[in-house]
Amino acid sequence: MIMPFTVYIVDDEEPVRESLRILLETHGFAVQCFASGAEFLAAARAGGPGCVLADLQMPQMDGLHLLTEMTSAGIRLPVVMMTGFGQVASAVEAMKSGAMDFLEKPLTEEQLLACLERAKSSLKQLQQTTERQAEAAARIAKLTPREKDIFDRLALGMQNKMVALELDISPRTVELHRARIMEKLGAASLSDLVRLALSLESREN
Repeated sequence: MIMPFTVYIVDDEEPVRESLRILLETHGFAVQCFASGAEFLAAARAGGPGCVLADLQMPQMDGLHLLTEMTSAGIRLPVVMMTGFGQVASAVEAMKSGAMDFLEKPLTEEQLLACLERAKSSLKQLQQTTERQAEAAARIAKLTPREKDIFDRLALGMQNKMVALELDISPRTVELHRARIMEKLGAASLSDLVRLALSLESREN
């Protein structure tokens, strides 16, 4: 069963939540509403793919705090901040902290729908990246401890002789391990190894 793209509205003002819900449902979006960031976080893990449309200025947990908590909880969804008058500087800060976009109130229907289409594309890219990272981790997990030591150094750009010197083994041994590493990882070149290492690094971060 394919879960629908859902817009998660997080705003402490009920009239705002309801007006956005009605508008978005009219355009075919699945919508879930939450009165606070804490309420959203409590339910988010059971939710499906979508986008978070959150008010930047909320009591107890504002939009910036919500972003931080989402990151800590591993909730990887595009976040669009809704900002009031004079909050642009804070909205820019939110984007630096991971928000995908921000919209100034009062929201226009055209801007909101365009922003949500961008969020759909962003989520698709995020899912593809996550899949690539998981695949890279699964491949690298096949390496023996010695092969992983050599892989790590090759991915840093070290030459065979440098790897051999650092690990106190012969360059020929490094060459043999390198060939097995390339075969296990399905890598055709050193650049492929580097890409796999970068994928794993971004996943761990």
